[in-house]
Amino acid sequence: MSTVPGNPAMPVLRLLAALAAAVLLSACQTTSIQSAWYDSSYKGGPFRKIVVIASDGTTADSRVFEDIMVQQLQAAGVQAVPGYTTVPPDARRAEAPFAAAVKATGADGVILVRLIRVDTKTQVSTMMMPGPMIGPWGGFYGPGFYGGGFYAVPEVTQYDVASVETNVYSVATRTLVWAATTQTVNPTTVAKEAPEFAGIIIGQLRARGLLPAAAK
Repeated sequence: MSTVPGNPAMPVLRLLAALAAAVLLSACQTTSIQSAWYDSSYKGGPFRKIVVIASDGTTADSRVFEDIMVQQLQAAGVQAVPGYTTVPPDARRAEAPFAAAVKATGADGVILVRLIRVDTKTQVSTMMMPGPMIGPWGGFYGPGFYGGGFYAVPEVTQYDVASVETNVYSVATRTLVWAATTQTVNPTTVAKEAPEFAGIIIGQLRARGLLPAAAK
């Protein structure tokens, strides 16, 4: 009794499907604004010096983020200082010591950044695969045809989404002037993701006139 070999292209097609899913996800490894708010009554003009505070300022990731955000702001022509060097943890437990510590820096703006959560998402896609070839040697030699037609093969991929809240305050009025929620797909490390994040936030603040215009 003879047997009909399966389609030799099937393992290749499965590999291509897996690679396509991987490429799709890698292309999504970016940060985007999900929602944003701006106080249209704010008349204070662009901030000239900003204190950057991430989380509670006591972890390595928070300090790495603050340093990178400060560097990006300085590159954009804005004076900036990291919160871990100017606003100690004890000063963050109540409004009065916090306000005093910020005021002592001479800053007129504060950027507070907080990780809200990290969610694991599941993406299911469908790849149409040809059925086994029917014919001499499964169609490998001479004419053959897909006896089983095409069938759907599900591809399941999981990825993480980090949601981050950013609030910008005026030191003079102690009021919120801009806020946004961002999402970063498949975040890796703070050192890798922070530069893109900072660039997006700076661009948004410039568009609202909260930072000086870019030098021409």
